[in-house]
Amino acid sequence: MANIHPTALVDPAAEIDSSVTIGPYTVIGPHVRIGAGTSVAAHCVIEGHTTIGRDNRIFQFNSLGAIPQDKKYGGEPCELHIGDRNTIREFCTFNIGSPGDLGKTVLGNDNWIMAYVHLAHDCVVGDHTIFANNAALAGHVHVGDWVVLGGFSALHQFVRIGAHAMTAMCSMVVADVPPFVKCQGQPAAGRTMNFEGLRRRGFSAERLAVVKRMHKALYREDLTLEQARERIAGLADGLPEAGQDVQLMLDFLAGVSPQRGIVR
Repeated sequence: MANIHPTALVDPAAEIDSSVTIGPYTVIGPHVRIGAGTSVAAHCVIEGHTTIGRDNRIFQFNSLGAIPQDKKYGGEPCELHIGDRNTIREFCTFNIGSPGDLGKTVLGNDNWIMAYVHLAHDCVVGDHTIFANNAALAGHVHVGDWVVLGGFSALHQFVRIGAHAMTAMCSMVVADVPPFVKCQGQPAAGRTMNFEGLRRRGFSAERLAVVKRMHKALYREDLTLEQARERIAGLADGLPEAGQDVQLMLDFLAGVSPQRGIVR
């Protein structure tokens, strides 16, 4: 049997692995599934159609799987999916999806989520991210792998944050943030690239040089977005090691909405 505190209320229909630990006064709903090795601390509420993977550490006072803060929601069986090996600190609120989009909210693997973080309906978060205290994602936000959100960052609905990007503390993000970009401000503007983060992840000097050239094309040469894309497309010629980084940027820019644009 799972290690469930006697004061916890776990619905008999919930699927709880035998190695799961559940703390005092936690409430688990009937449509919840929790994988092996995950621990849920005291005073949490996990409800809705919520699936939680393996080896997660969920601290006290979290609300996971509640209905979206969306007036159009009508009780549809939308979902929350949480992957493996995530740390979720105190007072986080993750809502299920909505029928108007994916129908599910997704948190990937190996993420470090600090206190008071909010994931609204239909957000999709990748792997290896760090969200500092009070980072808040409105509905339909997509966040790539290795992203760092500074404390009190606020992301407008439908915004996309590319892989390896970073927001400074108190950033208000109302446009897409391309991969590698470091932004700051209210509204946030692209300031530089996340070079220190890339070095910590083992980016070679060649790859860093290409990232720097992509930054120059986007922010230093007074080019339109389409002109910048054309300039970036040629950067990988003769530099095979950086081809993946160029393609990552091109794929992201291809999906930028003309109405929203990128942080500038």
